[in-house]
Amino acid sequence: MTTPPVLSGNEIRQKFLTFFAECQHQILPSASLVPEDPTVLLTIAGMLPFKPIFLGQQAPDFPRATTSQKCIRTNDIENVGRTARHHTFFEMLGNFSFGDYFKKQAITWAWELSTQVFGLPENRLIVSVFEEDDEAFALWRDEIGIAPHRIQRMGADDNFWVSGPTGPCGPCSEIYYDFKPELGDAHIDLEDDSRFIEFYNLVFMQYNRDAEGNLSPLQKQNIDTGMGLERMAQILQQVPNNYETDLIFPIIQTAAQLAGIDYAQADEKTKVSLKVIGDHVRSVMHMMADGITASNIGRGYVLRRLIRRVVRHGRLIGIEGEFTLPVLETAMQLAEAVYPNVRQRQTAIQQELQREEQAFLKTLERGEKLLAEVMGQAQGQISGADAFTLYDTYGFPLELTQEIAEEQGLTVDVAGFEAEMKQQQERSKAAHETIDLTVQGSLDKLAEHIHPTTFIGYHQAQSEAQVVGVLVNGKLEDEAEAGTLVQIILDQTPFYAESGGQIGDRGYLSGDNLVIRVEDVKKESGIFVHFGRVERGRVFQGQTVTATIDRACRRRAQANHTATHLLQSALKKVVDDNISQAGSLVDFNRLRFDFNCPRAITSAELQQIEDLINTWIAETHDTQIAVMSIEAAKAKGAIAMFGEKYGAEVRVIDVPGVSMELCGGTHVRNTAEIGLFKIVSEAGISAGVRRIEAVAGPSVLAYLNVREQVVKDLSDRLKAKPEEIPERITALQQELKQNQKELERVKQELALVKSEQLLSQAEALGSFKLLVADLGNVDAESLKTAAERLQQKLGEGAVVLGSVPEADKVSLVAAFSPQLVKEKKLQAGKFIGQIAKLCGGGGGGRPNLAQAGGRNPSQLPEALKVAQQELRQALQ
Repeated sequence: MTTPPVLSGNEIRQKFLTFFAECQHQILPSASLVPEDPTVLLTIAGMLPFKPIFLGQQAPDFPRATTSQKCIRTNDIENVGRTARHHTFFEMLGNFSFGDYFKKQAITWAWELSTQVFGLPENRLIVSVFEEDDEAFALWRDEIGIAPHRIQRMGADDNFWVSGPTGPCGPCSEIYYDFKPELGDAHIDLEDDSRFIEFYNLVFMQYNRDAEGNLSPLQKQNIDTGMGLERMAQILQQVPNNYETDLIFPIIQTAAQLAGIDYAQADEKTKVSLKVIGDHVRSVMHMMADGITASNIGRGYVLRRLIRRVVRHGRLIGIEGEFTLPVLETAMQLAEAVYPNVRQRQTAIQQELQREEQAFLKTLERGEKLLAEVMGQAQGQISGADAFTLYDTYGFPLELTQEIAEEQGLTVDVAGFEAEMKQQQERSKAAHETIDLTVQGSLDKLAEHIHPTTFIGYHQAQSEAQVVGVLVNGKLEDEAEAGTLVQIILDQTPFYAESGGQIGDRGYLSGDNLVIRVEDVKKESGIFVHFGRVERGRVFQGQTVTATIDRACRRRAQANHTATHLLQSALKKVVDDNISQAGSLVDFNRLRFDFNCPRAITSAELQQIEDLINTWIAETHDTQIAVMSIEAAKAKGAIAMFGEKYGAEVRVIDVPGVSMELCGGTHVRNTAEIGLFKIVSEAGISAGVRRIEAVAGPSVLAYLNVREQVVKDLSDRLKAKPEEIPERITALQQELKQNQKELERVKQELALVKSEQLLSQAEALGSFKLLVADLGNVDAESLKTAAERLQQKLGEGAVVLGSVPEADKVSLVAAFSPQLVKEKKLQAGKFIGQIAKLCGGGGGGRPNLAQAGGRNPSQLPEALKVAQQELRQALQ
């Protein structure tokens, strides 16, 4: 029986693209893994970059196109390495028609490519079609010549593509490769993954589906296909799974070498870990090459999770310490010819990966210390509660706990762990429901009877409005009197409700003998809720009131919000154009901007950012605000906040030549209204996420006034001019440091004097001497010095000293002479580490000198007693 020719992954990719280029398709480069569509987290399919064309929102530049598209999918992440074909990163080869050719040509080319270009034997190919697609069935049967029993009709779940609840859709046709044709055609089951693999999917986009589910023919019919590169490589390279192709296996081999493992001889569990490493490192490399940085939100969280899985599986196969960079290098060597950006961003990728690996290794080390204590107390099994604490507090994976416990002959109460996990989820759900049962619960009832609030605050600071709802403690009431805290719902309002990082407006609701001070405004499902207190009169449903915002507060919020936009633009210009927003707060008196960045911003860069923003402010740029379609906004280059949901139409805030963002907040009309901008602080808030806090407008003066008062106070106290303060403080710091050194020296001398008085208490045991003592409140460093000195004066022997330098801290030191270590085979590090466990701690060090600590001072006498008993026995 004939077999297809062996081709490398690069040859498969090139042959596919060349074939369709010869069929008048334009070869286009892979789009970024960061999609232009802000509603999509990552590029998950080859058609995604063309989605606006398929939806009729954008005209195509070419009637036909072909690509090899990088994709990331993590919905089946737990299956990676366990099945033959699940990946987080993969390449999708595709050919596309935008209203040009349709079914007959797509089917003909697909068959020609499969059988003639890739040489797949016809007797190994099976085809599926949508069960109602008689046209496609006839084309495969009559034009291609496939026997009807080898054309499988399948339901809508498998063979009907949709873009969403409404919009373009159409039937699919798939080509499967048969690994076991000798089994015959009597019982063809395409769900049998061990026999069949789907490698080519043709989507015939021919209908539009309306809100009622009705299908109508599209004016322009499109073709969207996808061939999995890794799957075709498995077929043509005749290997048992995608991981053992030349696209991934060299990465696996590098990891195996680092672990000292022969992949061919490894057990299945080890192979799974190696496959996970091979797959995930490819994902991590390409995500970082496209500018994604690790964080705790969005695509940054996906990246961090993948890195941690790599590190975890490295531990599972016995790799200690850092190992990802050599594995990354192999992945880069495989990718660089096709994707040069992996080398262009090599340094940034290496630094980010190493930083994340080091951080997670520290987390694992903390968890391992706790796990060691837990195992020391376990009676055959680690409880589910302890396993969950390791997972929840230290990020210690359950399977790693199981692996280490198994090495010690222990099991883990998995059912107990799952119960703890469920309880946490229920606590979280209960907390959420507690919130929903107050204001939200009433809003849900109210929403059945009223329309969403009309917001008129972009252009009006005051308006008449009707009260459509009065809530007290989150419950609907008929009315509320003076002194009552209330939540008021109006039919229309000039008050901005908290959203997009900007806090809600303040102000007043007033009427006949009525005054309500509004302290905050929030919205849910389009309903604005005004939180405040009735200061005079009473408020009731149906009442007409005058809603007036606090204009001074609004102006401050506007200045801070526009300044936040300028800050993001300045960060992109000064630091890195790949910086993206990770959160923000726009208050009346300050602003806060969180952003994805793998390093701290230098003082020089902060000054440059501040100067640039103040320059833009001084240049008096007008702010242009427009409402347009989201497609038009993206085409103009507007920045969208990741995680925000946008409708078909969006509000674009444009400071021409400076900043353009999608934003629903309130803004100044001209940058001059901001006045001044001042950065207050810059710091990291989590790995890969930085935070800048700043003030703008009138808040800058208040900030500077506080600083000026501090300077005056320091000048008075130090009796120095303002410009002399730094020098005076430096001198005081140096003096303090010198005094501290002198104090430490005196402490050590006192410890030595005190310890030498103990020499007479040394116990002779054969040719060795033993001294065990408690030195009271001596600090750890002085204790160490005393132990070394005592051991030298004793000669051959052992010294063990303990102290309680702080109320909840124990220090221990063991000093053994060289001859004792040699003859008695004693190790100071191992010995003192075991003794420290009696005080709730641990430690270690060299064979002749080691330190340890503990958290239970009350156990120090007992620990020293045990130390003396064990050493007496060892030295006799």
